Amino acid sequence: MDINDLRAIVTTVSLLVFVGIVVWAWSKRNQADFEEAARLPFKDD
Repeated sequence: MDINDLRAIVTTVSLLVFVGIVVWAWSKRNQADFEEAARLPFKDD
């Protein structure tokens, strides 16, 4: 295994992590939490 194989593995893992974060952020399950967080600056205490 040389440095190019390591680079390919790191690139692939990084891409998979990025795609996982995007899927998590756009999932319907988290939509309510994100909408609540978006309204926090406008909330009067």
